[in-house]
Amino acid sequence: MFKKKLKLSPIMTFILLMFATIILSGVLHLFNFQSEYSSVNRVTYEFVNNVVEVKNLLSASGLKHIATTAVSGFVNFAPLSTLIIVLIGIGVLEKTGFLKTFFTILTRSSKKNTITFLLILISLMFSILGDIGFVVMLPLGALLFKYGRRNPLGGIIASFAALSFGYGINVFLSANDSSLLSITLNATKALDPNYKIGVFFYLFIMIVALITTAIIFTNVTEKKVMPKLPRVEYTEEEVVITNKELRGLIIGLFFGFIYVLLIIYMIIPGLPFSGTLLDKSGTMYIDMLFGANSLFNKGFIFIVTLLFVIIGLGYGVMTKTIKNNNDVAISLGASLDGIGNILVLIFFASLFINVFEESNIGAVICGAFAKLISGFSFTGLWLIIITFILIAIATIFYPSSIAKWEILSGSVVPVFMNASISPEFAQVLFTAADSVTKGLTPIFIFYVIYIAFLEKFNTSDDTITLFGSFKYLRSYALYITVIWFIIIVGWYLIGIPIGIGSFPGVIYGA
Repeated sequence: MFKKKLKLSPIMTFILLMFATIILSGVLHLFNFQSEYSSVNRVTYEFVNNVVEVKNLLSASGLKHIATTAVSGFVNFAPLSTLIIVLIGIGVLEKTGFLKTFFTILTRSSKKNTITFLLILISLMFSILGDIGFVVMLPLGALLFKYGRRNPLGGIIASFAALSFGYGINVFLSANDSSLLSITLNATKALDPNYKIGVFFYLFIMIVALITTAIIFTNVTEKKVMPKLPRVEYTEEEVVITNKELRGLIIGLFFGFIYVLLIIYMIIPGLPFSGTLLDKSGTMYIDMLFGANSLFNKGFIFIVTLLFVIIGLGYGVMTKTIKNNNDVAISLGASLDGIGNILVLIFFASLFINVFEESNIGAVICGAFAKLISGFSFTGLWLIIITFILIAIATIFYPSSIAKWEILSGSVVPVFMNASISPEFAQVLFTAADSVTKGLTPIFIFYVIYIAFLEKFNTSDDTITLFGSFKYLRSYALYITVIWFIIIVGWYLIGIPIGIGSFPGVIYGA
């Protein structure tokens, strides 16, 4: 007789990964595992040598750090508060029946491929608003597929794949892109202090990447992912949409539309009483919108949640699913029922990620790759391809885009400029390589949200495991790698503009 294969829950896997990281940090510290890399001083524009080494967490001070930061790390874990607040709004939409009505109408009148394409396209474009897409689009994707009488796991997988592997595919400059651009410009100063880059420097290449990725990811979802998922049998009768639900839908969307117009007015500078939500100290509009003192940036999660609440309550009052203040209170907490397992999962995931980041293992690997790139003597396609591969590998251990580019830019940008490749193209290459493995690492803080929603909407008896969840994402990772390779290599060889005023090639100092 064969023994049943042991399947570790995601919680136990994160615990084991944490202990493995602690032991590994002690071993690597014993062997003085460290790396050196160059960065560009923001004042003098001179190259500065930096040394980063692995911290020994298998020590009294290391264990003390883990014990004293466990609670604060959980409380300050970025996805936690965002998830809870957004779920309040989604709970109102679902409890009042708005989502059931809206998604039923949408899925009945459209083909499955069209629905999947729209979900993926919206998820890809959502990254311009930051990481909130991971806590908004995953549950909405699940409910979209559920009310379309399909396995809700398909909606979660498709939306997560688009958000993670499409990370940075933005037609317009996002807050993350603006930060990367600032780092890129700083790195150019060592060779050309007068070098300038426009805000639409990657417009053309991103439009192609956006459309291509949406089409191919739709095909991957329908042809490779959905057939592998268990078929869900829905025993209840199909929803009958009455005139009352239709009127509620119209009223809810109307209130939401008025609210959105008001928010848009408050982020347009120069109009009477407008610009209230902007950071007036910013120079570029993107910095005013997402700056440190921007009310829009600080309150964006609340703004989105309030939008959901307004739409849901408008629908609920009209359809009589909301009759009194008690119904309102119940709907606000509807999505938080049974969230206990998710909170426990997030706690141990935050503990593991905190331990791994404190160990500096990822930063050392990234620094070693930066040093390797700075010593490259070859140019052209080989430089592009090998740099792409190294950045993709570094992302597995160091997912943070901005922190990683802080380490790599001082090597990548000057090496590319000396090889007559523009800094703009270097940043596009970095964005592409950074995205192709981001959805394959449990160190990425939003991977735990993906796992949590897979568990929440799992309808089969098969246990969702951390490493088992990767099997749904492998095809997406493969295809996005091929997509970016073709786009980047093709653009470089042809030499057409990657955006307004930006080209793959450059002669700096001219």
